[in-house]
Amino acid sequence: MARVLLLIAFIVAGFQVKALDLDASFESIDGGTLTLSQWDGQTVLVVNTASRCGYTYQYSGLQTLYDTYRARGLVVLAVPSNDFKQELASNAEVQDFCDLQYGIDMPMTGLSHVKGPQAHTFFKSLKEETGFVPNWNFNKVLIAPDGNVIATYRASTKPNSLRLLRDLERVLKSNLTTTRLRLRK
Repeated sequence: MARVLLLIAFIVAGFQVKALDLDASFESIDGGTLTLSQWDGQTVLVVNTASRCGYTYQYSGLQTLYDTYRARGLVVLAVPSNDFKQELASNAEVQDFCDLQYGIDMPMTGLSHVKGPQAHTFFKSLKEETGFVPNWNFNKVLIAPDGNVIATYRASTKPNSLRLLRDLERVLKSNLTTTRLRLRK
């Protein structure tokens, strides 16, 4: 609540409030680039991933989530990172692993930093807007079609968890474009 009041005070005082940087370019694991803004008007679940983590099995659930909801506008974006020292050494190795082990066809970035001074611009803006920083692999960020953060989830929240599915259904049903659901960490 204090954060909301502070935000309102800054707006009333005429300060420009920085939002998520949805135009920040990620290298695509397939080559080329990806930006979150290319999915403007769609719900996006951003997940920092790793191939050698105890939560790596969540790739299967993420792919199932993507397959189930993509026709309704969901994009699941995997962001491989070695910030927790559990990712393979190259984009090619990550892509091969995900293809062979999980049949992944959801969008995936190249290896990216998700925390600290080298964090990708999107993750820096996420920290500035919400205070959320991934503390391990498979942290998740649910973004509404209007670019607002709906909820954040730690690694232990599985892709098929009731909480995540409930939030996702609420966003997809309401087709949020201007209002936020309660931000949760």
